[in-house]
Amino acid sequence: MKNVALPKTLAILSWETRLIHLQDIHLSFGDLEVLKNVQLDIYEGDSLVVLGPSGHGKSVLLKVIAGILPPDQGRVEIKADKPLSMLFQKNALFDSMSNMENLTFPMNEVGIVAEDINKEAEKYLEAVGLRHASQLYPDEISGGMQKRLGIARALSVRPKVILYDDPTAGLDPITSRDIAKLIRHKQKEENSTIVCVTNDMARAKQLGERYLFVFSGKLWLFDTFQELWASDNPIVHQFIRGLTEGPLSEQNT
Repeated sequence: MKNVALPKTLAILSWETRLIHLQDIHLSFGDLEVLKNVQLDIYEGDSLVVLGPSGHGKSVLLKVIAGILPPDQGRVEIKADKPLSMLFQKNALFDSMSNMENLTFPMNEVGIVAEDINKEAEKYLEAVGLRHASQLYPDEISGGMQKRLGIARALSVRPKVILYDDPTAGLDPITSRDIAKLIRHKQKEENSTIVCVTNDMARAKQLGERYLFVFSGKLWLFDTFQELWASDNPIVHQFIRGLTEGPLSEQNT
């Protein structure tokens, strides 16, 4: 396991392709230091999967990048011409709006130009298997369907950077695989950059090109899934294989 650095897989890219830069980020909640001296660069076209035990800062890291949580120390730099969207772990849908309105509202807010914005929104609903539920409300559909609606909304504003907080949580294995396939397809189609939190190793392999392991507020970067899987760090080794014995068991995490 190694400290975050310019990845070998992206070494040919110039610094002009860097979209997001985190420098000396510290963030604490009371006496709990969640992020410690975090240094991270995210590049154009990146597909970065964030892994690690629950409660160790994965979602917090996304919220710092999105500007939702200001760090106690350090700074986050994002290219101003790169619109950013985020899928929250709890989806953050508008309960008073229909599923269709949940898509068209942010599309109108960001100035999406379409001959018929409802038809444009229907394409995203169809892509996640929810076109039949366009006039229903979030509380009238299942939790898994709400997750898919949140993904459709994140994609509908055509962002260049999308932050996904556990996008396949609560989905069955087949739907989970299909949603991950959709996320990657849309990333390539829109030439976008994604940062995705997940602890599903099958989806991690499907979604990622680089892998960031978060533990006790520190980050470690792996350039490929093979490098992640081959790590001899006992914490990473135990976590990615789901072993019941090891340092994580001893810490009750």
